[in-house]
Amino acid sequence: MVTQRRTGLEEWRHAQRGAAPFFKALASSRRILIAGMGGGFDVFCGLPLYFALKAEGKAVFLANYSFTSLPYVPRPRLAQAVFEVTPDLLVTPGEYFPEYWLSRWLRTQGEPDTVYAFRKVGAAPLNTAYKALVRHLQVDTVLLVDGGTDSLMRGDEVDLGTPMKTPPAWSR
Repeated sequence: MVTQRRTGLEEWRHAQRGAAPFFKALASSRRILIAGMGGGFDVFCGLPLYFALKAEGKAVFLANYSFTSLPYVPRPRLAQAVFEVTPDLLVTPGEYFPEYWLSRWLRTQGEPDTVYAFRKVGAAPLNTAYKALVRHLQVDTVLLVDGGTDSLMRGDEVDLGTPMKTPPAWSR
């Protein structure tokens, strides 16, 4: 008896037949924005979802709440606080600009290479920027990803920080 070996993508699709509730909840989504919510490199934590959802035939876009001063990006086109970042920007090697370096890497992978960056602003302008991007991309689902633990906070903490940055009070 000859057994045909499945490719990685076929294995993943086969496993999704009994999909986790998270993926079942996204079954009707067609256009998805994955956005890093904590700044820095949080958007990178969304890459496994990006590739998994694209393998399901969904249109997926990437964005990030940026800690970069964004001096390289031309005037915003969508809203005051959201910028298109592409590999064509002139950035100094080694410069802190996670969205730019991700856009360059996406190009090397043959993927769409635009990553959207949200300027560090208050809640109202950020909300306006998200709404503008959602309209522009015509997304029906927004997924926020966080690479640390600050999104799990309750609001009564003394300070922000992850376990690697701030030792717990009991260890001091």
